Amino acid sequence: MVSRSEQRFISINLITIVVTLLVILAGGIVRSTGSGMGCPDWPKCFDRYIPPTDVSQLPANYKEKYVAGRLKKNEKFAKYLESMGKVALADSIRHDKSITVPEEFNPTKTWTEYLNRLAGVAAGIFLFLTVVYSFAYRKTAKRIIVLSILNLFVVGYQGWLGSIVVSTNLTQWVVTVHMLLALVILAISIYTYNYAKQLNKAPSVIMYRIAWLKGFLFFTLVISIVQIVLGTEVREAVDVIAKSLSYGSKHTWISKVGEVFSYHRDLAILVVIANAVVYKMVIDRFSGKAAPLLTARFMLITLLIQLLSGFALAYIAFPSAAQALHILFSTLLFSLQFYLYLLVYRTSTYKQ
Repeated sequence: MVSRSEQRFISINLITIVVTLLVILAGGIVRSTGSGMGCPDWPKCFDRYIPPTDVSQLPANYKEKYVAGRLKKNEKFAKYLESMGKVALADSIRHDKSITVPEEFNPTKTWTEYLNRLAGVAAGIFLFLTVVYSFAYRKTAKRIIVLSILNLFVVGYQGWLGSIVVSTNLTQWVVTVHMLLALVILAISIYTYNYAKQLNKAPSVIMYRIAWLKGFLFFTLVISIVQIVLGTEVREAVDVIAKSLSYGSKHTWISKVGEVFSYHRDLAILVVIANAVVYKMVIDRFSGKAAPLLTARFMLITLLIQLLSGFALAYIAFPSAAQALHILFSTLLFSLQFYLYLLVYRTSTYKQ
């Protein structure tokens, strides 16, 4: 029997997962519109809680001011990297000339980035609420409390890393780490949601062996993460190419990316095959309205949309809407795969 306080936690946790996915969508819109530097400072935007709408609202020396602020923050970040033994990375930050290039004020880009930050704040609020409501499990499942608190710290670190993304002028490897941390936040939220839902339920019992399914699901998760990393690297390469071409000749961007795009495209074939195999294994072992079967069906739909958006990016001149959808559905696919893995992991078997 699930208590009212436990049901509140489950509901808030689910909302948190949805809001986190919306934050990733907002981030995709920011990337696709080139609005990442729409706010040159953090956490405020042009030193305001509500950003300006016209350049006349800014001081004459605003460009120099924010470049100087970025350089100061980057020096602290470089020292932090040096303390971890990453001397080469620290030097690359210090000598990156692109960081000293000021951004022109663009109200559309500023407000796009600002709304992205508001979405991030909303996610932070819901993650805080999951911590508050997690104490309903203080006597029955303390791991839910521990993981919820851990996730709040990860989000705090993610927020700080977001400020580094801004101060380093979207340095590529920092953007990749930022994306991977988003997956960590999602994974923890999905785990606590599933654990809370299954806490008072007995494991499902089926007649077929599922060790191969568990192992293959884990493999599918791993290649999906690798695919997301490669996709982030492709996007970073496209950013460099687009900037060098003054954002013109969009139909040539992909052809100039090089081998990393080929790896990303070829791995997509393996992702499709792996997910098809997972679906076949699931339908062979579950029936009716079983949660694993429904989740596997959603995975296939998500994968289809993911493939269509990727095709549009590669062959239809990089449309902005497809960029945002591609990021969102790659993350959603990972989320569904991880949730399916958790569902299957609890399943037990017996021999006839």
